[in-house]
Amino acid sequence: MLPYGRQSIDDADIAAVTEVLRGDWLTTGPAVAAFEQAVAEWTGGVPCVSVTSGTAALHVAYAAAGVRPGDEVVTSPMTFVATASTAALLGARITFADVSDDTANLDPEAVDAIASERTKVIGAVDYAGHPADYRALGKVADRVGSLVLADAAHSLGSTQNEVPVGSLADLTTFSFFPTKNATTGEGGAVAATDSDLLGRARAFRGHGMVRDRDQMRYPDEGGWHQEVWSLGLNYRLPDVLCALGISQLKRLGDFKQRRTRLVERYNRLLAGTPGLRLPALRPGSDPMWHLYAVRILDGRRAEVYERMRAAGIGVQVNYIPAYWHPVFEDLGYRRGMCPIAERFYGEQLSLPLFPDLADQDQDRVVEALREILG
Repeated sequence: MLPYGRQSIDDADIAAVTEVLRGDWLTTGPAVAAFEQAVAEWTGGVPCVSVTSGTAALHVAYAAAGVRPGDEVVTSPMTFVATASTAALLGARITFADVSDDTANLDPEAVDAIASERTKVIGAVDYAGHPADYRALGKVADRVGSLVLADAAHSLGSTQNEVPVGSLADLTTFSFFPTKNATTGEGGAVAATDSDLLGRARAFRGHGMVRDRDQMRYPDEGGWHQEVWSLGLNYRLPDVLCALGISQLKRLGDFKQRRTRLVERYNRLLAGTPGLRLPALRPGSDPMWHLYAVRILDGRRAEVYERMRAAGIGVQVNYIPAYWHPVFEDLGYRRGMCPIAERFYGEQLSLPLFPDLADQDQDRVVEALREILG
């Protein structure tokens, strides 16, 4: 089965991991800081905290933002459920705003219509790698006094008006799952433009632990002493995975070039195919294309999905609207809340896209899809 996405691992990646395995530090060692610095080179210098997954990154970011029971988080339904569920775990009331028809990103006008002084965080998602409209979302956030969070699981390496993702929002979360733009196996990171937010993220990532004597309440207890000043969790990313990430990030520019070429090639080969809508690209956006998300028209998405997979082509659907999941349905959320997102979901299909996808395999995808659509 040709997958819709997969990692690209080379000998340098293997050597980087092996070097750590032969060293003294498997976790909490020097590779962690080196990885965080390597990520910051792609965020425009905005510092970051590494964590164990993209989901952990979201949990850490909402905690750093001070989300508490009774706060509201406005976010997109067109995402993996973790964008909403991690805020709900902190007691937030999740309000879903609809998306724009062209990019499936959070619609600033829809957010503006529902955001209020209760809104703690506006959480956008860079769907398929295309940055959300952070300039417009920032204006809404300024009006209501909230923070803007970018779920950039898809978009490390993307820019908007030449500003890199990681510098566009108050908090930005990344994922390094194998299908993402670079991988640590499992892993994530939180970038923060404000030092206080970064400090709170770092504390939550490490149990809320204080080891600096200058910050302790009881500094003279003994050399072994450590204090927990706030509740947190163990979301530390180990050195062995950070080493893989450092190596991967050295190739992120090459990954972007290859993904861009594959997207341009899809666009050219699929142009004019009946019953098919190709991805949009807004002026000023330079995406690190994570997904090649087409829309299958005329109610044929399920048929095309089944026939493509029967042909050995692992297409995927990204995503079920978050509030359709029973966990939100049981809280009172109902279908029909975000009609544009639901229509997008009913038509969306992700075609295979990853750096090692060969041209001949892409030709096979195109030929199969064109034959099905007739």
